[in-house]
Amino acid sequence: METETLALAQDVDFSLWGMFAHATLTVKLVMLLLIFASFWAWAIIIQKHIVFARARREAARFDAAFWSGEPLDELYDKIGPDPSGRAESVFAAGMTEWRRSHRNDGALIPGAQARIDRSMDVAIAKESESLERGLPLLATVGSTAPFVGLFGTVWGIMNAFIGIAQAQNTNLAVVAPGIAEALLATGLGLMAAIPAVIFYNKLSSDQDRIVRGYESFADEFATILSRQLDS
Repeated sequence: METETLALAQDVDFSLWGMFAHATLTVKLVMLLLIFASFWAWAIIIQKHIVFARARREAARFDAAFWSGEPLDELYDKIGPDPSGRAESVFAAGMTEWRRSHRNDGALIPGAQARIDRSMDVAIAKESESLERGLPLLATVGSTAPFVGLFGTVWGIMNAFIGIAQAQNTNLAVVAPGIAEALLATGLGLMAAIPAVIFYNKLSSDQDRIVRGYESFADEFATILSRQLDS
């Protein structure tokens, strides 16, 4: 009996591809879904790292230009009303409203400070939404992938026990392949979820830090314009 069991175990392909090939259709679909989710999550992670790195470089470059002593009107003329940089967009929103708040005689329209603040707040909200795009999908993968994998495991084990009952054989060589195939779904779920959760937390922190930088600049810029309004 032991020799027969050993022979059966040796005939089973326990490679990843072998376990996938012998799994039921439902478990195969679960595995394919989790593999797709894993690639999707990594694509978002890489894309967000590139976007955030570019945003930090743009902010550092603009800060250097803003605090260089160059007149703000000249800096705004160089940037234009619709700049490509995120920090520049916040500055342009404030400067555009600042210029619109001047009448033809040079006097300021009442409520200019409040309108400038709102314009920059709207610009910051747009940039924050753009930076956040994709992060909810990463959170969804991190929270749901383990349960999808668990569903595949439960389904696979159920079919494994049905096969055991039909074969009326409880040898380990008969039981192990079905259970191994089922557990592979859980492994794939964890493989998709763990990086997604880790990088979601990191990228969310990075996004908050970048947005706080925009908010700090907006406060400083509003203070500068407030001095000019008071004078």
